[in-house]
Amino acid sequence: MFRRDTHGAVLHVLNCRRSHEINENAGGVDTPSYKHHLGGKVQQYIFCTCGPRVNILQIDTGKIIHSIEQDDQEDITSFSLSPDDEILVTASRALLLKQWDWKQEKCTRSAIHNVPVASMTFDCTSTLLATGGCDGTIKLWDVVKQYCTHNLKGSSGVVHLVEFHPDISRLQLFSSSVDCGIRIWDLRTSKCICVLESHYSAVTSLAFSPDGQTLISSGRDKICSVWDLKKKAVKRTVPVYEAVEGGVVLSGKSDYSQMGVKGEGLHFVTAGSKGVLRVWDSSSARCVFTQTLPDAPALNTEEGDLDPRSLMHLLPMPQSNRLATVTAEHNILIYQMPALTVQQQFVGYNDDILDVKFLGKDDTHIVVATNSSQLKVFELATNSCQILYGHTDTILSIDVFRKGSMFASCAKDKSLRLWKMDLKSGRVHCVAQGSGHSNAVGSVACSRLKKGFLVSGSQDCTIKMWDLPDPLPDVGCEPVLMTARLTERAHDKDVNSVTISPNDKLLASGSQDRTAKLWSLVDMSLLGVFRGHSRGVWCVQFSPVDQVLATASADGSIKIWSIQEFSCLRTFEGHDASVLKVIFVSRGTQLVSSGSDGLVKLWTIKTNECVKTIDAHQDKVWALHGSSKDDLMVTGSADSTITLWKECEMKQQQELSNLLHEKKYLKALGIAISLDQPHTALRVIREIRQQEDGVQELEKTLLKLRQDQKESVLRFSVVWNTNSRSCLDAQAVLQVLLTHLSPEEILQYQGTRTHLEGLIPYTERHMQRIGRLLQASMFLDYMWQKMRITGLPHYPPAVVRLL
Repeated sequence: MFRRDTHGAVLHVLNCRRSHEINENAGGVDTPSYKHHLGGKVQQYIFCTCGPRVNILQIDTGKIIHSIEQDDQEDITSFSLSPDDEILVTASRALLLKQWDWKQEKCTRSAIHNVPVASMTFDCTSTLLATGGCDGTIKLWDVVKQYCTHNLKGSSGVVHLVEFHPDISRLQLFSSSVDCGIRIWDLRTSKCICVLESHYSAVTSLAFSPDGQTLISSGRDKICSVWDLKKKAVKRTVPVYEAVEGGVVLSGKSDYSQMGVKGEGLHFVTAGSKGVLRVWDSSSARCVFTQTLPDAPALNTEEGDLDPRSLMHLLPMPQSNRLATVTAEHNILIYQMPALTVQQQFVGYNDDILDVKFLGKDDTHIVVATNSSQLKVFELATNSCQILYGHTDTILSIDVFRKGSMFASCAKDKSLRLWKMDLKSGRVHCVAQGSGHSNAVGSVACSRLKKGFLVSGSQDCTIKMWDLPDPLPDVGCEPVLMTARLTERAHDKDVNSVTISPNDKLLASGSQDRTAKLWSLVDMSLLGVFRGHSRGVWCVQFSPVDQVLATASADGSIKIWSIQEFSCLRTFEGHDASVLKVIFVSRGTQLVSSGSDGLVKLWTIKTNECVKTIDAHQDKVWALHGSSKDDLMVTGSADSTITLWKECEMKQQQELSNLLHEKKYLKALGIAISLDQPHTALRVIREIRQQEDGVQELEKTLLKLRQDQKESVLRFSVVWNTNSRSCLDAQAVLQVLLTHLSPEEILQYQGTRTHLEGLIPYTERHMQRIGRLLQASMFLDYMWQKMRITGLPHYPPAVVRLL
């Protein structure tokens, strides 16, 4: 996803949420779990759902160009794009069917469905829409005249697949439900004329031959059936030995000899649990081509085990002679035929981002460690991704060599790996690996001046120095083994961070034992210890210009130390929680820190003050890195987002500070809302409430906001209300809105139902906490009243009262 920040910093959000469905136009087939459409006359866009939204992704750039959101904030259960690319229809859990002008992001019509819609599809004329319901009924809608034309009953359970016959003159609809049969409906009589029975598990796709006389059906029972639609009978059953989720018939117009296609017989492609595409000859039931994925290890195909790389959907892109698939971990892969090579890959879900670094000669890529055993390398220009396999457990840390073409990774599997990028093609391959630690390796650092060595820090409390193999193996060769040259027991607890000085002579380590240590890289001798943090040290970083070391700690502070005297020179305090990462920027004159409070802060070292606070993420910011030219910064968080920041003067942030100083609260709150940053808006609300006439000022400010701004403040209040530190501010805002706005007005706000559902449980919890506090205070008052002052003579009651 691509987003432009309102304060001028350009950022890429490579993954915001899990993509539950993928939708593409050009005659694709719907399945129970995934839908697909490629939009545009030359198939330029991918439509994919993300909770209550449909995001429209431009294939060439990987950017979200439109985002269509349901007003009811309910998840979308099914959607479809008309073949002429003009009409988008969505169905949500709120039982609403909505027709959209997707280019304008406007809803043009709405209709009510009695039950949730599980599947839908358009006919080839873009005038008829078929919807399959969860109650076994199928409805047909005239999109032009806007009425329901058919109500087909007879299916058992959820109708998860509907498809029109490509020859519209036949007026036939094909459907499948949980009974595993394929029903053929005659739309002239509204009756089921035949049930095709062959599968013993859910039918996942239907594909028609170019002449419309043959149907290929696939299922999770590991077979594909070839049907003669004249005789309504099975011509051949093809055993594919995997659960098939999608099938596509190859047209006879192109040369597919590279894929084993010989002659003019009907051939089709399948995608399923084995994670590769395979081409089948329908007449002989033989597999004539199997795709090879040289970079990926074999899949786990044990029964009941779904490998993340299993393919869950397949659709054709005939105009560009390509295919697109969706994996179980929500990645979209686009293959170029006839070689079936991966042309592009878009990641749908990242999980927690644990580390991220710039990669490439001019920082053209980023390499990302997520909460998994795979690394992801994103090309920033297109958002296309390469997934790197090798580690067997969660990867914890990454570091890049100075020239940007090589990097190292370490993981919970107790190993390190060295990776090399081909600067021409951008492809990355593992060239070396090493093991020797007895516990998870939590940090790795690369030498700065030359490609000479690595240093790793582990939860086994040791640090190791590794020499790189010389020469490195060529691309395609097996990774060579690295051995540790030096090992030192460095700390009493886990080693969280290691870093190498710019001259390759010193090493610093930070540990959970609350200390940082300085080592000589010549013989790994200890030079000194930095003591002063009250909790574990999460990050250590050398200055690029001065002889100082920065440390970030779980005590919420950042310290700068002299590496000659081992004394603390400066302490920076401002984070409300653990500081997880710190880097030097602006040629060593400033620091950027990230914390578990989701904030990124910019500090000026000379003045010891925080000059900017960026409400960057909704969860812990584990990853932070600056580009080689010091003009870009990337952050990654446990909220699954990766954000690329362009280093520029954030004028709106500065303007906000000026407005608060001048007490121009309405304009300040407007800017905070436009930044879409709850933490910044909270800062404005607190400034208002701290005034002498805070209640009246807050009321006056909130009521002057536009409706869309009030919607944003209500949404922010839901976030603030989840934290006991900010719940009073949230309740103050809610009191103003609920007192001065009618229920009818509030219900018109976008997402009101969801906001109320989020407010009620936390408000009840706060009330219970206040109730307990009140009881405790009353008990203290009672005890104070009943206490006798000891150590005093027995005075009369009147004297005691005076005392």
